[in-house]
Amino acid sequence: MKLGLQLGYWGAQPPQGVGELVAAAEEAGFDAIFTAEAWGSDAFTPLAWWGRETSRVRLGTSIVQMSGRTPTSIAMHALTLDHLTGGRVILGMGVSGPQVVEGWYGQPFAKPLARTREVVDIVRKVLAREAPVTNDGPHYPLPYSGPGSVGLGKPLKPIVHPLRADLPIWLGAEGPKNVAQTAEIADGWIPIFYTPRTAGMYQPWLDEGFARPGARRTRDDFEIAATCHLQVVADAAEKQAVLDALKPVIALYMGGMGAKEQNFHKNVFERMGYAAITDQVQELFLAGKREEATALIPTELADEMHIVGTAGEVKERVAQWAETGVTTLLLSSRSAEEIRQVAELLA
Repeated sequence: MKLGLQLGYWGAQPPQGVGELVAAAEEAGFDAIFTAEAWGSDAFTPLAWWGRETSRVRLGTSIVQMSGRTPTSIAMHALTLDHLTGGRVILGMGVSGPQVVEGWYGQPFAKPLARTREVVDIVRKVLAREAPVTNDGPHYPLPYSGPGSVGLGKPLKPIVHPLRADLPIWLGAEGPKNVAQTAEIADGWIPIFYTPRTAGMYQPWLDEGFARPGARRTRDDFEIAATCHLQVVADAAEKQAVLDALKPVIALYMGGMGAKEQNFHKNVFERMGYAAITDQVQELFLAGKREEATALIPTELADEMHIVGTAGEVKERVAQWAETGVTTLLLSSRSAEEIRQVAELLA
């Protein structure tokens, strides 16, 4: 089991003390640091800034939103950062959701599976640099010859020779078809709300992808990077306080990160067995009653999604996650001391 530091995306202001967290993760033997993006901070710039003082940890995005950049632009970001960091980039990508894609980026959300396949294919063509990049797909045609075209588009190869012709691409995926496609075309999977109890739900979807002709990976060399909060506590009372503090974020994703008509995160919680509360949490959250929505989140759900307990309990829980095929735990952390404590405990 490898450990990654999940830095996430920014809130209203840039976070403080991140440099110390990154330095501690590098020193403590963490495998990677990851950044994210929503509709504020981007994922690449913080990796370049905070990763510049590191020499060993891998630098990953979890995730880059595909609709925010063209596929060739994503490839340019990745190959540039890969050169600057000596080949340590993990390119994590995902489709996001219709509210963000159409409301923030002004792009159509339809056909997310087909769009993902095209993006991955184009990025790999850029990095391979074997020929000028073309794409016949309907979503990202290269050269472009549609409405508004002047007819002068020319297939190009990147000027810069990529450091690695095939850097790892991990995909964020939630539903059955998306997870199966991820197992087929990607090098790793970044699940959301993954837990040992529900891991069995995903196995047939993954197996379907691995079994497809031309699949890149097998279960033996495919990476699964699950995000959770890990914290060592002294007793049951402290554990309850930590879990209570995690519930507002669960309520946000269950009730507010998506439209009422289509919330992919809410769908995941329903597959996990919490359909009895999801509609009510969503109704309260969208009505601005966030505290009431949070009060509906069961403690057992927060406990299932995260690893919180005494030192012995944490080690036991981590082993359970590893047994389901998770290769990396992406952990949020509040202090350098906490990072060192976790690394020492799980050494």
